[in-house]
Amino acid sequence: MFGFLKKTKETPKDEAIKVENTTPPVSAAAEPVKPLISALSKSREGLWGRIKGLFSLSKKVDEETIAEMEAILIGADVGVATTAELLESTREEVKAGRDVSAEAFREALKSKMLGVLTAPNSETPSRRQDGPSVVLVIGVNGVGKTTTVGKVASKWRKEGRGIILCAADTFRAAAVEQLIMWGERVGAPVVHGAENAKPATVVFDGITRAQKDNADILMIDTAGRLHNKQNLMSELEGIKNSLQRHQPSAPHEVWLVVDGATGQNALIQAREFNNIAKLTGVIITKLDGTAKGGIVLAIARELKIPIRFIGVGEGVETCDHSCQKNSSMRSSAKAMPIPCKRLLCLRMQRSGGRGGGSRSADRLAPPAPPPIRS
Repeated sequence: MFGFLKKTKETPKDEAIKVENTTPPVSAAAEPVKPLISALSKSREGLWGRIKGLFSLSKKVDEETIAEMEAILIGADVGVATTAELLESTREEVKAGRDVSAEAFREALKSKMLGVLTAPNSETPSRRQDGPSVVLVIGVNGVGKTTTVGKVASKWRKEGRGIILCAADTFRAAAVEQLIMWGERVGAPVVHGAENAKPATVVFDGITRAQKDNADILMIDTAGRLHNKQNLMSELEGIKNSLQRHQPSAPHEVWLVVDGATGQNALIQAREFNNIAKLTGVIITKLDGTAKGGIVLAIARELKIPIRFIGVGEGVETCDHSCQKNSSMRSSAKAMPIPCKRLLCLRMQRSGGRGGGSRSADRLAPPAPPPIRS
């Protein structure tokens, strides 16, 4: 499937576990990082364009203005409850007969949005006393879990962390190949098994390898599972049990990846997965493909879980952004503020579409990786 991948011999199931000791390719000039403001142009022109248009019509806020703003926010997937909370204080002031300027309304809205989004920013994981920090990445099919694992691993490798990648999606051969490809690009070993091997077995071997190599972080890519399929969710519990046999404190992070273009269904997924897996973070992908994006606010408000990263493409590049509470939400603002110190911004090369197909046109040079400590 991936023509530029090194072919490996097929392994019998009784010798299921493999470790790909990847070596990064020779450095080449990478393409410039696509600016976040460009990647989020659909959201900017959709949500923020409509807000800008609303404020340009009137300098004073009345009931009609609030009703129109309510429609804009709900239409952008912010959700009914979150929208009501954002507009509550302004609506009360207008009902009380107080004059509210468009500028004051805009600043109040900005402040409340930042209040919903702002959460403790975790530092890059590091090795713990009892072993590596274990990051379990979960979600339904097609949201970009494998790509997200690769992109975050690239960022952490640049920060000097020793990483092991574990391909626990044993039901889809392309997922294993894709993760091996990412391992080669970022310089991280990949532990994987034969097709249809038990995910818990692969995970156990992954944590064993990470312990042996004194790796800082073990990142586990899991199979896509539906939040309403109990048997698959039980399998996820089996993965956690397998980890805890070797390292009782694991997993230390459980991140859910959701597709921002799915709207309120992403909130339903987050709610159900959190009931079972106790999420510590959410990553929202494909925000460059939607004119809405308000689901970021809905998830952060209801679940009180940090939005760790947003994904806006499939390239390996990353960029850092900080949320400034005192930043202006002027009509010329280029993107919605996201309260993550480390905001994943990736340049998309859609040569293979949205699925897990080959993306050979998107080859970029990874950084020179630091060795895993011995």
